Amino acid sequence: MSRSARGPRIVFWRHGQTSWNLESRFQGTTDIELTGQGVLQAQRAARLLSGLRPDLLISSDLKRAKRTAEELAKVTGLDVQHHEGLRETYAGSWQGLTNTEIRARHPEEYAAWAAGEPVRRGGGELSSEVADRSVPVVLDAVDKLPENGTLVVVSHGGTIRTMLGRLLGLEPVLWECFGGLSNCCWSVLGRGARGWRLLEHNAGTLPQPVIGDDT
Repeated sequence: MSRSARGPRIVFWRHGQTSWNLESRFQGTTDIELTGQGVLQAQRAARLLSGLRPDLLISSDLKRAKRTAEELAKVTGLDVQHHEGLRETYAGSWQGLTNTEIRARHPEEYAAWAAGEPVRRGGGELSSEVADRSVPVVLDAVDKLPENGTLVVVSHGGTIRTMLGRLLGLEPVLWECFGGLSNCCWSVLGRGARGWRLLEHNAGTLPQPVIGDDT
């Protein structure tokens, strides 16, 4: 992705590794710290993302996202704006459970969610409600960018998926078509003539220009 590209760019950056990631536990809004490896992941990714010379940096206010954003702030000199609206999906009684435990304790609820039905997992939020609270935060920041500016959004895998789906105009049932983001990897949206376009997904190196007949 060239810094001189026309139009704004949004980099959606997932936080680094946590102990609950390693245990396959649903974190949701539970406030879990990064592991030592997670800090190293954030430091490596920050060095790469600083090459984009981002203009604004916003983050979820949960510790794992804040700590990740801090590493990019250190190398860019940017201030971090923290937002509750960028938190991970609240999933009630599912939070803290492993995938195996969720399947065993909530089989019908899990099956409905896996089938694409709108489900309040554990009595928590719908995916569409997560998009309702997170996307306005991002668009407000985009409005503050300079011409052709770059915004970095530090958030969580599930929330990033909902933001991508909403900004790309997809129906919620299709949002699961986006594969998960690895820890400290990112996805990039750019604004074209017909709205937002997905330029990179689950990238772990500097986004590269796409050279082709549709650019």
